[in-house]
Amino acid sequence: MADLYELIESPELDAPTLLLGLDGWIDAGLAATNAFGTLLEDLETVTVARFDADALIDHRSRRPTMHLLDGINTGLTWPTIELQAGFDAEGASVLFLVGAEPDHRWMAFSEAVVDLAHHFGTSAVFGLGAYPAPVPHTRPTQLVTTGTNAEMAQRVGSVSGRIDVPAGINASIELACAAAGLQATGLWAQIPHYAAGMPYPAGALALIEGLRTVAGLNFALGSLVEDARTTRERLDELVANSDEHIEMVRQLEAQADTEAIIEDPLPMGDDLMAELEQFLREQD
Repeated sequence: MADLYELIESPELDAPTLLLGLDGWIDAGLAATNAFGTLLEDLETVTVARFDADALIDHRSRRPTMHLLDGINTGLTWPTIELQAGFDAEGASVLFLVGAEPDHRWMAFSEAVVDLAHHFGTSAVFGLGAYPAPVPHTRPTQLVTTGTNAEMAQRVGSVSGRIDVPAGINASIELACAAAGLQATGLWAQIPHYAAGMPYPAGALALIEGLRTVAGLNFALGSLVEDARTTRERLDELVANSDEHIEMVRQLEAQADTEAIIEDPLPMGDDLMAELEQFLREQD
């Protein structure tokens, strides 16, 4: 599927890890967006491949930005999809797939990503995402996985049973990787369902720390530690204003700490699934 991308250059990379960071991926609390923003903030990268955005993106849903100067149209900035190369803090090779999630040709695009992964000798693929869950903001953010490797799912943790939800492009890339014999794993941060609509830095922090633990990649954390502390304090203040919210958080804490069955109903099971599906629809 080389017709979908232009290979710009091939720097020397040592079994790089490919990180998937396309906009539009399911992202409660903007955890994945903020994680990638932090990863790339002070990182020097080089664009190694550029995808044909005109063939992949619906420009009526992702319109280019027009630049006006004294009423004169001086140009347009178009949405892009790029593969960039760089190194983590310890010199490990990393590829970053960044830009807009494609609107068209998902299967062909996924095969093209796998082609590029093989071209650069990629060792593993990791996608980042986040979803609303019945967890309290007063406990560390937990990660679960989707992917193509049962051992990885057991190592990080996963949601048991069957769940049918709308998919992002990462799911398609995961399956294309599996068909090509390449390990692909999605790392998901569980974001308190009552904080999913606001930036939740603790989720981004958990994703970057997850990459350190699972993928062996080390990146600077930027302002995430301080941002997470500030957000925690803000949520503490908001919860303290309502006896109902205080009780909800208390029950979520009990569930997180003991995994015991709680008598009062929590947003779990069918209720949580309906809430998650509504959240996913709103992302469109």
